[in-house]
Amino acid sequence: MTTTRTYPTTPDGRYFVVRGRLWRSSDPGLAPQRRQMLVEALMQARRQVGAAKRAGDGHAERDARAAVDAAKRALGERGPVWWTDGAPDFNRRMAKNTPYADWYAALPPDDAG
Repeated sequence: MTTTRTYPTTPDGRYFVVRGRLWRSSDPGLAPQRRQMLVEALMQARRQVGAAKRAGDGHAERDARAAVDAAKRALGERGPVWWTDGAPDFNRRMAKNTPYADWYAALPPDDAG
């Protein structure tokens, strides 16, 4: 049986938290069909990274990692931020060291990601 874990999302929807670290969410302005296509491309690229690693093929692994990066950028998870209010990007930072610290500290222990 597979269970899906949900992670706390910042009140502004820009990040979700895993083990105390902020990770940028996908651009909510993407059309559902486009988002699905990009997620499928991302998953395929991740599978290719694994296959290349198992095969010891460094060239294929670099290509697959580039495909992962391209999909994540298209989803808005990397590269320029998708929000337009000029707020800085806190991607990959510890939540406790960002303006989200009070929000994060108030989460119940089981929900703190």
